[in-house]
Amino acid sequence: MKSLKFFLLVLVLSIPFWILGAVAEDLTKILPVKLPLSALMAFCPLFAALILVYEESKLRGVKDLLKRVFDGKKIRQKKWYLPIIFLMPVITLVSYWFVRMTGAPLPEPQTPLLSAVIFFFIFFIGAIGEELGWMGYVIDPMQNRWGALKAGLILGSVWAIWHVIPYSQAHQTPMWIVWQCISTVFLRVMMVWIYNNAGKSVFAVVLFHTMINVSMFLFPNYGSHYNPFVGAIFIILTVVVVVFFWGKTLARYKYLISPSSVCPIP
Repeated sequence: MKSLKFFLLVLVLSIPFWILGAVAEDLTKILPVKLPLSALMAFCPLFAALILVYEESKLRGVKDLLKRVFDGKKIRQKKWYLPIIFLMPVITLVSYWFVRMTGAPLPEPQTPLLSAVIFFFIFFIGAIGEELGWMGYVIDPMQNRWGALKAGLILGSVWAIWHVIPYSQAHQTPMWIVWQCISTVFLRVMMVWIYNNAGKSVFAVVLFHTMINVSMFLFPNYGSHYNPFVGAIFIILTVVVVVFFWGKTLARYKYLISPSSVCPIP
């Protein structure tokens, strides 16, 4: 099965980075965030996709895959830039507000503009490394077999498990890791929802993924008070998406791109 082969290859390619994260110092000396060196495994999905695409279609397939990084023209309905860009910052603000309402001592947020620009660039590159594999290569075969919702849950589960070792190497607590993994699963479903409704644009998901990390690691105060219990928000949003959009496709319309599309949703 194509997806299983891809997942196994990502796993094998990630092992050296997990070992590196275990024996080397983390990235806190370079970046003011809790990131182990194993976070560099972000490029493993891209490497796995390139290897498999080359086996299937040689250089032509590799070029076609890489072109999807900037396929923003597929986003015919520009309103989808609203959730792509603003959904995660809003969720982060809601989470921060909720924690403050509980009476927990929190500092005033500080988000320097230069740091925001630097983080955006760094996380955009990292998102390319992940999403060309997750969404550019493997999600469509999974959707064709299981439908969008089930494919999103399966991919989200793999994505969450893949992150467990780096979370541990970042010295997070077991409860933090559990809730972060729950968030990760349902967040992937949201990403499939955006992908399908944004004309299957990989650029849309890369940008959304970038905003996830910028929101989590920059606000407030370089992510020092990030609350993984936002997983509850993702669960609620996922239920809303499934209710108001087609459960099989997570898209509202019969055709993903336009009524004249030659690719009807199965």
